[in-house]
Amino acid sequence: MTRVLYAGDPEEAEAWRDRVLALKPDLDLTLDIEGTDPESVDILIYEASGAIQDLTPYAGVAAIQNLWAGVEAVLANPTLPDEPILCRMVESGLTIGMTDYVAGHVLRLHLGMDRHRERQAQKAWSTDNPPLSTDRKVGIIGLGELGRDVAEKLAFLRFDVSGWSRSAKTIEGVRCLTGPDGLETLLAESEILILLAPLTPETENLIDAGKIALMRRGAHLINVARGPLIDDEALLAALDSGQVGSATLDVFRIEPLPKDHPYWSHPSVTISPHIASITRPETAAKVIVEQVERFERGEPFAHGVNRQNGY
Repeated sequence: MTRVLYAGDPEEAEAWRDRVLALKPDLDLTLDIEGTDPESVDILIYEASGAIQDLTPYAGVAAIQNLWAGVEAVLANPTLPDEPILCRMVESGLTIGMTDYVAGHVLRLHLGMDRHRERQAQKAWSTDNPPLSTDRKVGIIGLGELGRDVAEKLAFLRFDVSGWSRSAKTIEGVRCLTGPDGLETLLAESEILILLAPLTPETENLIDAGKIALMRRGAHLINVARGPLIDDEALLAALDSGQVGSATLDVFRIEPLPKDHPYWSHPSVTISPHIASITRPETAAKVIVEQVERFERGEPFAHGVNRQNGY
């Protein structure tokens, strides 16, 4: 029988167990890290901030199933064994939650709701109207599972959507760009720019002073990927100068965001506490079951990470 060890957030352990066993009652799923022999584990359900930090004893597992879409924290663990397959979490709840968040803020920016709130406080009546969605250019950096869904849904809402990715993609209704020239085009044209790229050595500080200078003046930035994609000092300077019109930030280089960070009080910054999308046991339990069943059938695991690429 396949043995699965849960090593995620202890507060969610019972929820995961109940959801997984409801789908596969005969699964040997244990929450007892201390009492479980690592050599008896076939699949490790893992969270980088969880109870297991030394992964050395788990070199013999068939797979490490990460509980989050991003895997940079796992890859940075020096005890990560070479052999087990590391799998990203790809599940409907993560995707829907991310698209809900991004679409909501794109519509907020498109409709100018922040400006209307300011005018409401001043009791100022203004009838200026936003352009139609068909005339609003939205750019997305990162067209993986999450970026693809965001792009498709924004295109369905009739926005003029372009996306950039490291490798060439094809998405119906979305102009897909790649390469340095493609990135420059996206930056120059986008009125609302969304960051959904993975954090890798190549993407750290991707949005630096040089890239910001290429952006359309007054463009709005939404970061729901990882904080280190942005050079914070460069962004703050661009917000002060008006080169960037506003920033909606859900992720940060240090989390929780330090109380003395300038983002908290900057009038052009909207902060949320890394809640754009989370992995939910009620939607993600079936991913665990599907991975177990793949293992039992001798099939490859889904969403294996290319460790060299970092995603």
